[in-house]
Amino acid sequence: MTSSHPRPTSIRIFLADGTPEGLRIVEKSNWTGRAVVANRSQLERALARSEMVQPGVYVLMGQTEEGAAKLYVGEADALAERIKQHVSGKEFWTRAIAFTSTNEGLNKANVRYLESRLLDMAKTANQWAVDNTAYPSAPPLNEADRADAEWFLAEMLVIFPLLGIDAFEAASSQAAASSSEQVEPPLTLYLNERGAEGTGREVADGFVVLKGSLARAEETLSIHDYMREQRQLLQERGVLAPQNGKLIFTQDFRFSSPSTAAGVLVGGSANGRLAWKDANGKTLKAIQDIRLSVV
Repeated sequence: MTSSHPRPTSIRIFLADGTPEGLRIVEKSNWTGRAVVANRSQLERALARSEMVQPGVYVLMGQTEEGAAKLYVGEADALAERIKQHVSGKEFWTRAIAFTSTNEGLNKANVRYLESRLLDMAKTANQWAVDNTAYPSAPPLNEADRADAEWFLAEMLVIFPLLGIDAFEAASSQAAASSSEQVEPPLTLYLNERGAEGTGREVADGFVVLKGSLARAEETLSIHDYMREQRQLLQERGVLAPQNGKLIFTQDFRFSSPSTAAGVLVGGSANGRLAWKDANGKTLKAIQDIRLSVV
């Protein structure tokens, strides 16, 4: 099993073409893995690298037509050959990240195992839309090989968030991890506006609305298209479900900001820093201002 306990570590990101947005090579101390990260426009140069003729697992990232984050997970005996097929086969993706080993330590069974685990984690987390239509079972590995694969996976999961990929960790896990890093008990925030009843918590890269929160079924006339599409997408994915004239969150779900979270709950625009309050009625804005005043 992968470890949920953070630990100090060193990660090296090499800018192969000298720009932060360009081709990047990511390595981690005491790890035999390597990640090659490239935008679709730079794919030719990335696929020409020596690492890309090796077995590995890869993730293609982009957006749905509604603007929600979307990914595809795959594995290959030869990464370059397989990813090249997706240039004409899949239109949604704009960025790719491929993982391989620096010591030829990954074989076909290893990468199939990693692919299966990543797909299972993405499906369980339900934070990004997944383009895969098949979810292959993990191949049987002996105890030692499975332990090695899980260790490789744990290191991948450290790198993903650095690259803006939060698809493989459930929002509930992030909220718990954020809370465990604090000396004080976790702060639960509440929203009670326009018939919506929400509970949530701040996390490092956004805001998590907790399971059981109730959103308005109705939407305001002035609701932005993005917010309307976000609510519709969450209903299609089962994150929001009808209940007694409202929409209930069936799982914890992470949003990019408190305002987006509040907007989905109330069915219109909302200032999350004012809408979210603690049990004493203090707004998130006031809480954040107090934190800054003691720094």
